[in-house]
Amino acid sequence: MATQSSARFRGMELLIAYHQNPSVRLRNQLVQLNAGLVRKIAHRVSHQCAEPYEDLEQIGYLGLIRAIERFNPGQGCAFSSFAVPYIRGEMLHFLRDRSSTVKIPRRWQQLNKAGQKAREELAEAFGRQPTDEEIAAKLGVSLNEWRESKMATKNRLPLSLDATISQQIDSPMTLGDTLPDTRYQALQSLEEDRQQLQKALNQLEEKTRQAIEFVFIKDLSRKEVAEQIGVSPMTVTRRLHRGIEQMVACLKPQMLQTDP
Repeated sequence: MATQSSARFRGMELLIAYHQNPSVRLRNQLVQLNAGLVRKIAHRVSHQCAEPYEDLEQIGYLGLIRAIERFNPGQGCAFSSFAVPYIRGEMLHFLRDRSSTVKIPRRWQQLNKAGQKAREELAEAFGRQPTDEEIAAKLGVSLNEWRESKMATKNRLPLSLDATISQQIDSPMTLGDTLPDTRYQALQSLEEDRQQLQKALNQLEEKTRQAIEFVFIKDLSRKEVAEQIGVSPMTVTRRLHRGIEQMVACLKPQMLQTDP
């Protein structure tokens, strides 16, 4: 427990230092410190797709770096909660780029191409659009196989978010209406994290709580904090360590309940 608390405390110190004065050295330290988070997410995503775990892990580090560059310690949220959407988002973007369309059997691709040509020839010969039965007969395949190839090709095309999926009393519902608002979900998650942190902070002894607020929120030095609360800088450091350990102990049961 003490080791985990020390690592979290060290991570917050590095994040604050990077926010104040970004450098490649600090960024690399933060990447190494949070590598376990990338590996955990890559492991989960790899079980949901055909891409190698190693590729997902490397892509995840790009998301972690973006999270490090954009994280503001003064906002009062846990870095892990802030970083997860960036890491997972990079992996999902990678997967979408790798499989932009649904793959269909080569036989049906060839059949659909030949069917388009047959349709044009029959339309010119009949002076009208041919039926599925006529196209299937010209291709020398069953009616069922021709229709299956047509349906597969149709389903391969991207579906517009404006496509109507149900008709409400006063207005139609589109596919886009059913998609979750990721920005709202992220803000909601940040607010929940902030409330949990504030609850844990409020349970600390007053001077310990003041020390944490002055250092991590108001960005004061330990010497300045010592003058503010009337103790020595060394006492401030001890209070920071003790306070963070108490907060982690308070937050751990909640983290276990919400961890997917």
